[in-house]
Amino acid sequence: MPEPRFLQIHTLTSYTATLLNRDDSGLAKRLTYGGALRTRVSSQCLKRHWRMAEDPHALHTINGADKAFRSRELVTRKVLGGLEPSEVVQAIEPAFQEAVYGGKGFKEKRSRQTLLFGERELAWLRDEAKRLVAESAGDTKAAAKATEQWGKDFKKNIAAMREATALPGGLTAALFGRMVTSDTSANITAPVHVAHAFTVHGEESESDYFTAVDDLSADEPGADTIQETELTSGLFYGYVVVDLPGLIDNLGSAAPDLAGPVLHNLVHLIAEVSPGAKLGSTAPYGRAGLMLLEAGDRQPRSLAEAFRVPCDPDMASAAEALTGHLAALDRAYATGEERRVLSLRNEALDGAAPGTLKELADWAATLPARLS
Repeated sequence: MPEPRFLQIHTLTSYTATLLNRDDSGLAKRLTYGGALRTRVSSQCLKRHWRMAEDPHALHTINGADKAFRSRELVTRKVLGGLEPSEVVQAIEPAFQEAVYGGKGFKEKRSRQTLLFGERELAWLRDEAKRLVAESAGDTKAAAKATEQWGKDFKKNIAAMREATALPGGLTAALFGRMVTSDTSANITAPVHVAHAFTVHGEESESDYFTAVDDLSADEPGADTIQETELTSGLFYGYVVVDLPGLIDNLGSAAPDLAGPVLHNLVHLIAEVSPGAKLGSTAPYGRAGLMLLEAGDRQPRSLAEAFRVPCDPDMASAAEALTGHLAALDRAYATGEERRVLSLRNEALDGAAPGTLKELADWAATLPARLS
């Protein structure tokens, strides 16, 4: 059996009367595929819900999984926040903002890139700030001068810190990558590749007209507020690829302890955690009706082509289209992936052992140990 270089995760998940992911006009995101307009959920939306989930299988519950924070105010809140005396902190702040955000990032928040830093990076920066404040002995000019020199050595020093740290960007960066335009050496390549989810059929949407009545205006009949929103329904195809050697490289010395649990929890999150806003008015919660896991050493390939021609908007039709396309790929390419499948309808896939979500997640967790 070849080494499992890639783990591919395919899902079919249904949502009814929701607005999962909105564009800048407040409407559902869309894409045209196969000549038909589809409802879409962006990969960024999916990844954020998986990494922020408060769930029994949340990524942050894994022992040793360092947190990370994405913000334009990392220096203001996580590095310098609460340090005293304030006048000395103000004197060193510009150098810290410029070191982290680059360019003119120290001048105003809106000019900064939204960066992702791990707990250990932020702790190192805070310790450096504390040291500079203490060494200044309250002298703001001395603090500013010392911090200016510190800024010149920043990249060299933080690079050394990162090399000695198992998860410099936290688990989030180890999974989904990081781009730092002010310091390309801090960039981390994402081993988890997430496609935009889309409906396997043409879009199903309507404009929802709704009102709100003022409870304290009994003398005035009718609605106090009249608004419209969009609601969509659909069966979505989702696709995720995990580059297993890339994941192990990013986890560094923590890989033997973290790689298996990370894959175990990620499979649970993909199947069970729903994207979506308007929680109170749409309850946008769904679970995968079908999940197919594949492990192999050949280049991954999406099964989206199964739905280029829109299928009927039901699980039976979608599963038939997916399994038919997969069989055609197997006949043509014979890439020999190992497979596990979860199906609420008990669809049979050639070469795919059926199982529960727990069994699929447990199997995924064994894959890193099989890499030499």
